[in-house]
Amino acid sequence: MTALFCSGDAMRGGRLHHNVSAHPFLGGVRTAPHYRMYSVRDQFPALLEDPSGGVPLAGEIYDVPLSAIRTDFLPDEPPELELTVIELDDGRDVLAVGLRPGVLERQRDELTDITTHGGWRAYRGLPEPT
Repeated sequence: MTALFCSGDAMRGGRLHHNVSAHPFLGGVRTAPHYRMYSVRDQFPALLEDPSGGVPLAGEIYDVPLSAIRTDFLPDEPPELELTVIELDDGRDVLAVGLRPGVLERQRDELTDITTHGGWRAYRGLPEPT
């Protein structure tokens, strides 16, 4: 089993939550404060590490087998994202999806920096599920 950080539509209440909902939910967490979040075409979020700044960004952790990440989670991820390792604010390293190298430079007009919102739900004005 592998800790998988979800920060977009795979979170509870999202349209892709079915990709992780069969696996143990380990709770809400935040990234370390050196990440930025972008909205891609206002359709999905993308994390990007930024050692010069950023904020802790909200997400959820699920305990998912690597095989399920390969077969259930990654096939629904858009081509702008790739599997990566991120750091949480408690120092743990976990799997997540992040913006592919070069996308920021090639598709800048399709990206909106939403870092100051602190996460996808806050940006979209969605309540936290109970």
